[in-house]
Amino acid sequence: MKQFKTYSQSQSTVEHKWILVDAGDAPIGRLSTFIAQRLTGKYKSTYTPSIDDGDFVVVINANNAVVTGNKAEDKKYYSYSGYPSGLKTTTFTQEKTKDATKLVEHSVKGMLPKNKLQAERMKRLRVFATDEHTHGPQQPQKVEVK
Repeated sequence: MKQFKTYSQSQSTVEHKWILVDAGDAPIGRLSTFIAQRLTGKYKSTYTPSIDDGDFVVVINANNAVVTGNKAEDKKYYSYSGYPSGLKTTTFTQEKTKDATKLVEHSVKGMLPKNKLQAERMKRLRVFATDEHTHGPQQPQKVEVK
């Protein structure tokens, strides 16, 4: 009987690709799950949970990010200072007018695994408010969000 070996990727064999995602193409939740999958590398056949083998993701048009239903007014973001009566609440539209890039980053961070690799994966996420980005020399490949 033939013995099969389990493939385990090492850090030296990791190749990070650059991909480009348009935030105006899909709702922010669907966009975030797609980005989180690319950052973790789970779509690859060489996926190893303890190795950070995901891709660099460049997100453009964060100002065009949308949500479905009534989430634009019902979705709340909380900030607590630690002091009594220090809780601040803002809606999706208020946060979007203030800084739309933080909405995408916050959503993606919530969908990544909570482990030691999360900070490294978030460093590979680059979010831009408009369609202009500074990563032209890396030649990111445009990927459609389904």
